[in-house]
Amino acid sequence: MIPLSYYLTLGAVLFGIGMFGVLTRRNAIAILMAVELMLNAVNINFIALSRYLPKSTLDGQVFAIFVITVAAAEAAVGLAIVLSLYRNFHTVNVDEINLMKW
Repeated sequence: MIPLSYYLTLGAVLFGIGMFGVLTRRNAIAILMAVELMLNAVNINFIALSRYLPKSTLDGQVFAIFVITVAAAEAAVGLAIVLSLYRNFHTVNVDEINLMKW
């Protein structure tokens, strides 16, 4: 049986990689992919904690399904926004899109 610390370490590493991607990437699609990676890292932690904590019910799995649902909605809305930005600005580089700036 794999120890809980391995799952938590994997979740932390994936979350860190996702955070690095969000903070350093300038491509809007890459930023969306990094956010999805962070959400999947949270799902790994939910499932692992639900499995290893004593007297736990299906709380971790339910939260993971909720997070997956939110991630699917976030991906749909995010890709729609990126597509709209590309149609208007002909780029997905977030540095070149200054729609909300004064």
